[in-house]
Amino acid sequence: MMDDWQHAGFGVYIHWPFCMAKCPYCDFNSHVRQNVNQTAWREAILAEIRTTAALTGPRRVDTVFFGGGTPSLMPPETIAAIISEIDAVWGLKQGAEISMEANPTSVEAGRFAAFSDAGINRLSMGIQALNDADLKALGRMHTAREAVKAFDIAKKYFENVSFDLIYARQNQNLFDWQSELKAAIDMAVDHLSLYQLTIENGTRFGQLYQRGKLRDLPDENTATDMYFATQEICENAGMAGYETSNHARNHAQSQHNLIYWRYGDYAGIGPGAHGRLTIDGQRIATSTYLLPEKWLSEVEKHGHGRDTYENLSKIDQSIEYLMMSMRLSEGSDLRRYANLAGEGLQEKSMLPLLEDGLIENQNGRLQTTIKGRPLLNAILRELL
Repeated sequence: MMDDWQHAGFGVYIHWPFCMAKCPYCDFNSHVRQNVNQTAWREAILAEIRTTAALTGPRRVDTVFFGGGTPSLMPPETIAAIISEIDAVWGLKQGAEISMEANPTSVEAGRFAAFSDAGINRLSMGIQALNDADLKALGRMHTAREAVKAFDIAKKYFENVSFDLIYARQNQNLFDWQSELKAAIDMAVDHLSLYQLTIENGTRFGQLYQRGKLRDLPDENTATDMYFATQEICENAGMAGYETSNHARNHAQSQHNLIYWRYGDYAGIGPGAHGRLTIDGQRIATSTYLLPEKWLSEVEKHGHGRDTYENLSKIDQSIEYLMMSMRLSEGSDLRRYANLAGEGLQEKSMLPLLEDGLIENQNGRLQTTIKGRPLLNAILRELL
């Protein structure tokens, strides 16, 4: 009998925590440091990979993802060493997707050829907006012109190129967003991650919002109209929404992120990285120390920077599976959920949602409808 994670595959996530500057909307584990000891960091990441591989035993790695922070600030030789180590201790699948997040500044765009030579074959670019005023308001360090130029350069070196945009920004109306999204699609992009601006506690935007100083955000109705316009424009352009915030042409979906959403196993390497690892039939939730200096110190002492290592019950796994897989247009496999939970979803919790046209059951797969997708969190509360 195969382990549950084998329904979805195994990925490795590498977290590089450093950025040139902290964006005001960002609540990721990112830090600004004047000096980074590149040799120490490379050796620590390699050490944590080896320690993690000793836990899992031999496996085939389907995907690798370099996230952050700004991993395109890493030296290309560090990227190459990490990919080589992953292949040595686990083994990379033939044609494995190896992704990296990058910013479209001229400094980083000039290194794209070196990243490609190091083994990166998919680039995810944090463009965020296509006009300079909004880029400045978002704290971005590139111009719209630099973003377009960097995208054109990236297309020359990588098999797949994705980029992120944020909508429902300050002073943005529905027409503005429709025009910007159509311009993005006209750039011959294969994959778009389109996120509504959320105001997170602990961020600069969060502080301003609490003081009533983050003005001119679109109201809830306008933001909802932007969401539905996003679905329509992308669908008409052949970039269907395969996940709540992600749109792609055929065969251009992010294979690494699909491992998360389909609830596979993934190793989390680096400060603040989370993982799910199945060891001797037991699924384990792992996380590492957030502060870069603390993580580095722990790895140098113990070979890893883990601060949690928690057995997940079957019920916990079933909840996580449902919460992740319902984000996908393909939905959740009800038999897989039942195998994890020990029983199927309650008919009484599904029936009102089915009758209201918010979910549908297609041959044993539970999916949100177009009407239900913006209400996913509420739907999950009812189902669980």
